[in-house]
Amino acid sequence: MNEKEVSDKMQEIMIRMKNRREELDMSYQTLSDKVGISKSTLQRYETGYIKNMPVDKLEDIADALQVSPAYLMGWETNSTTNEPTTIAAHFDGTEYTEEQLDRIKAFAAFIKTEDNK
Repeated sequence: MNEKEVSDKMQEIMIRMKNRREELDMSYQTLSDKVGISKSTLQRYETGYIKNMPVDKLEDIADALQVSPAYLMGWETNSTTNEPTTIAAHFDGTEYTEEQLDRIKAFAAFIKTEDNK
């Protein structure tokens, strides 16, 4: 990979980071607290001032932004790939019927919709 390709890849990562952070209505400070790096370092990653982001930081940022590292890298197009695919609930060993699970999922979707208003 030549220098131009690296620069283009970093540009894509920066754009995806910023867009996802804004989608979540997350400030630099909130994200930096979640990742465990300074706000200024995070801003430098997002603006491209720091050209080489360590892989472990990319993973931490992706986790905090609730996406996969592959999404930030541009290898996946869906930003919601890091959402849980399993829903678990426990009430003293009582199992749920399929209908009850459907209602729980519908309620969870409702809550998400309300939170986004």
